[in-house]
Amino acid sequence: MALSHEKLNVYKEAICFFTWTQPLIEKLPAKVSARDQLERASTSIALNIAEGNAKFSDKDRVRFWQIAHGSAVECAACLDVLAARNIQVSSYIQFGKDQIEKIVKMLVGLFKYYNCFVRESQTTYNEKVVD
Repeated sequence: MALSHEKLNVYKEAICFFTWTQPLIEKLPAKVSARDQLERASTSIALNIAEGNAKFSDKDRVRFWQIAHGSAVECAACLDVLAARNIQVSSYIQFGKDQIEKIVKMLVGLFKYYNCFVRESQTTYNEKVVD
C-alpha cells in the first residue's frame, strides 16, 4: 500500500532528483557552500511535496508545494554555481537542471489546478530617483 504522496509523479521525480544529487554531493569538497545548500534543498523538495499532499485545506497544501518550488529553483541555482566555478562538468549539471525543470513544471501545473497564482492588476510603478 502506498501513501498518497507516493502516487504523485512530481514526488517520484523529486526522489529521482534527490538520488541523482547524492553522488555529486559526496564528491564535492566540504568547503563548497553550494554543497550544503544542494543537500538541504534537494531534500526539501520531496519532503514539502509529501507534507503538502497530506494537508486537508488547499491553502495549506499549496503553501508547502510553493516551498518545494522554491527549493527546486534553489537547486538549479546551486548547480549553476557549481558549473560557473568549474567544479562539475556542465553536461553533467545539465542533466540535473533538466530534472529540476520537469519538477518545476509539474509544480506549476498543480498551482494552476488550484488557481493559486498571485497576479497584479495593470499598474504603473512610480519610479523615484535617489541622488
